[in-house]
Amino acid sequence: MIEGGTSLDKKLEKEAMHVLKLTSRTFYIPIKLLKPKLRKTVGSAYLCMRAIDEIEDHIQLESEIKQHLLRETSQLLKQQPFDKGKYQSLIQPYEKYLPEVTIRLGDWIDFCPDEITGTVTDATSVMANGMAKWVDKGWKVKTEEDLDEYTYYVAGLVGIMLSDIWKWYDGTTTNRELAIGYGRGLQAVNVLRNVDEDRERGVQFFPDSWTKDDMFAYAEENLRKADAYMKDIKTKNILLFCKIPLALAKRTLKALKRGQEKMTRQEVEETVEQIVNE
Repeated sequence: MIEGGTSLDKKLEKEAMHVLKLTSRTFYIPIKLLKPKLRKTVGSAYLCMRAIDEIEDHIQLESEIKQHLLRETSQLLKQQPFDKGKYQSLIQPYEKYLPEVTIRLGDWIDFCPDEITGTVTDATSVMANGMAKWVDKGWKVKTEEDLDEYTYYVAGLVGIMLSDIWKWYDGTTTNRELAIGYGRGLQAVNVLRNVDEDRERGVQFFPDSWTKDDMFAYAEENLRKADAYMKDIKTKNILLFCKIPLALAKRTLKALKRGQEKMTRQEVEETVEQIVNE
């Protein structure tokens, strides 16, 4: 996409941010606070990954269809430029079931600055293939190694991709293992938050014999890695982006330990305001 922007670029940016807001209040806030070039890049990346996530989580699509869509999308994402026509043909039989964020994957790729598009599509391709693998397994986590693998595909990869984006943007260099830990920590909090809902749909992310205390310990260990990850970041805008989801995850963990289902909207707003004003 052309930097600077035609009216078409501006329209796509407005639509992308609107869909982003509809799909994630948590990430919309820190992405909105990024400077324009980073906002486009991270916004595009989030929407691309959310597009395939909606396929993985879809309650109406059969397992075989999910695997087919995810694996074929993974292959399409490996090709440059992304073939929007082939993608539309792929999803067309299921389009009535799919949300806008998934249908418009090609638009989100167009929204990304050209020189970093390959990084975003490569990471999304690996994620889609990993998701297909776990759909096939029925999301049955047996061991801690299984949990590490699943959380790598759905969240650790995000950490690695963001590290690549920071490096591209201004040379910021971060530890990739700690980046994976950052993603894993956020995902572990999601697992704890959604444990009852997951159980109802027959999904098991707790390794055999693990209690909630074990998952709390796993989350806390990885969130400590997230704290360490941020020590390498000197760019204030990037640091602000990283701090917000981490602070929300930590506050959510505390709420869950108190027996609350999640943070209140007021707590979310207070947390964000506190970080922005630091």
